[in-house]
Amino acid sequence: MIDRDGYRFNVGIILSNDDKSVFWAKRYRQNAWQFPQGGIAPSESPEEAMYRELYEEVGLRTKDVEIIGRTSRWLRYDLPKRFIRRNNRPICKGQKQIWFMLRMVADDAKVNLNKHNKPEFDEWRWVDYWQPVNDVVYFKQDVYSAALNELAPMVFEHHQIPPKPKQQRR
Repeated sequence: MIDRDGYRFNVGIILSNDDKSVFWAKRYRQNAWQFPQGGIAPSESPEEAMYRELYEEVGLRTKDVEIIGRTSRWLRYDLPKRFIRRNNRPICKGQKQIWFMLRMVADDAKVNLNKHNKPEFDEWRWVDYWQPVNDVVYFKQDVYSAALNELAPMVFEHHQIPPKPKQQRR
């Protein structure tokens, strides 16, 4: 689904563990890392889409995670002009996302990146909470920063939120 402004409805998934690290995955056959994310079908709620994407991309089911929060509003990012498919209608110029913060309650062995016939990721690891802001592709950095900032109090006791490193532009 694409809204009238050209943004595709999407969910982003930040999965944390008991050490307050976050799940970081490498895109299949690319040197690009990101959080799981995916489109929302017309018949789905953001939560339903999140659970579907979580299973398709990471192999985790509802029982393997606990929702600890979500962003209060849609967060948007624009695609660079070279990534906009001008021959598609309607034209998608970016994504608008509801971000979910999850806590993994299952063992790491439950992660399975091969649940879908076209895997999204081929590698994953736990990383420090703020690392994704600097490691994600440049055009997603602001939305990652906004999501992690809003959701940090749900992961950390407020006085224990680790300092955010200076954002690097690539």
